[in-house]
Amino acid sequence: MSATRFKDHFSGHAAAYAAARPTYPEALFDWLAAQCTRRELAWDAGCGNGQASVALAAHFRRVHAGDPSSAQIAAAAPHPRVTYVVERGERSALPDASADLVTVAQALHWFDLTAFHAEVRRVLRPGGVIAAWTYGINRIEGADDPGINALLRTLHDATLGPHWPPERRHVAAGYRDLPFPFAEIAAPDFVLRCDWTLPQYLAYLASWSAAQRHLVATGRDAIAEAAPALQTAWGDPQQRRAVIWPLAIRVGRVEAAITI
Repeated sequence: MSATRFKDHFSGHAAAYAAARPTYPEALFDWLAAQCTRRELAWDAGCGNGQASVALAAHFRRVHAGDPSSAQIAAAAPHPRVTYVVERGERSALPDASADLVTVAQALHWFDLTAFHAEVRRVLRPGGVIAAWTYGINRIEGADDPGINALLRTLHDATLGPHWPPERRHVAAGYRDLPFPFAEIAAPDFVLRCDWTLPQYLAYLASWSAAQRHLVATGRDAIAEAAPALQTAWGDPQQRRAVIWPLAIRVGRVEAAITI
């Protein structure tokens, strides 16, 4: 199954993706580290631009960060405790029982899950933790609400709807429809928040895979076309607005073997 073709929706705009994506809350990584009995090695699978990888480096002695896109790895943020490699999550270069934590940030829906779950069990130490999280459509606070959020929903669902990859449905479901064969750990509610100007927000929208696919398919820039209406609802483009994404997270543990 691991020979399934890699579906690459981000290499063509890897630098823009790295610059425009929101950052995860520190509290998420504080909590994940607290679930681990050791903090020697974390594996960030499907690491993309390394956003989660660098955050993990504040808690783990080493971070192994892998992504099948060489363009994403080239755009990743360097850190002395993070080793970036071009590899698929279904086949890591890590040795058996070597990692204390496996993370998958906004990428689990792209994986061959049967192969990846087997690889997680191979790489994690007994009692190790796996965490996968995602975020879907955001809401904007402090603007013409619900006007701007209605515009956003129209852009996301109607304009770009035909151009979202089918795997996007798993993001919308918060990964609850995906198999997760681990002993689950209840996680707190985490929220991703960025205080952005309108140009920063439009750059984020332009990093959506569906926006890029729409541009290729139609020759039209859906984000640029939506920008005037969004600006009317936003107000002063340099005014910072709170952009909020609830995080959906699945966390589990590979249970230690029982000895008699």
